Amino acid sequence: MATMDKVAFLGLGTMGAAMAANLARAGFAVTAWNRTSGRAPELADVGVEMASSPAQAVSDTPIVVICVSDTPDVEAVLFGEDGVASAARADTLIIDCSTIAPSGSWDFAARLRERGLRMVDAPVSGGSEGAKNATLTIFVGGDERDVEYARPVLNALGRTITHVGPIGAGQAVKAVNQVILAGAYLGVAEGVVLAIKAGLDVEQVVGALGGGAAQSWVLANRSGRMIDNDYPLGFKVSLHRKDLAIALDLAAQLGATLPVSALAAQLENGLVADGHGDDDMSALARSIRGLSGLDD
Repeated sequence: MATMDKVAFLGLGTMGAAMAANLARAGFAVTAWNRTSGRAPELADVGVEMASSPAQAVSDTPIVVICVSDTPDVEAVLFGEDGVASAARADTLIIDCSTIAPSGSWDFAARLRERGLRMVDAPVSGGSEGAKNATLTIFVGGDERDVEYARPVLNALGRTITHVGPIGAGQAVKAVNQVILAGAYLGVAEGVVLAIKAGLDVEQVVGALGGGAAQSWVLANRSGRMIDNDYPLGFKVSLHRKDLAIALDLAAQLGATLPVSALAAQLENGLVADGHGDDDMSALARSIRGLSGLDD
């Protein structure tokens, strides 16, 4: 197999494990690493090899994909002991699919450049379903040459890949995405609760709304969870709260006011404090239901 076909994948959480599997299915020779060993044993079935450290995973590959939780995690994987920068060969391209602050991407890319390494930021949207089905939407920031070099890997992970600007631009677009999602989830949650309180057949209501202007991915894919008050994991409340912090910080820097996002952040704070941080973010409906007296 050609060297170009080798990929290191670092971070095997809910999204990362599925993404690494899709790269293997697409024909890439994948070496993976996760901070907690033993994660995603099913990857062995599709030929993914495991490494004991990021350094070991990246020592003989031209492309590295990172998918971890937050800005400090990316920094640790890149620059910590046995990190990527300690072992990657010159001109290796790092594709960071994590959702972090745009300023983090600027900083990391500059530090990597000093070591002869390249980076694009490529945060993803589409939830666990998109990760499993390789239908993610990916927002890519970086130099044109680097983005084109990354494109075969990105094409194996997602359906819509958009080069949105220089390094950090992908993270800025992801912040916009998470802001819009906050409003969508809150809107559907409020509508579902109002329909329940009005004694309507809520599933019928959702079906009717799906043919009109209220149609959205959240209405189609998450309203059922809100009706049932059951929120199996798709995208954690705690991670969306982390993403909203990035968006709200960016908004403060730019002088933008985001009242809906601020409200969603406060409701998510309550959910996390009550032990629901690992619920799917459709659990925002749990807050609206509680405030409306549905779940005393």
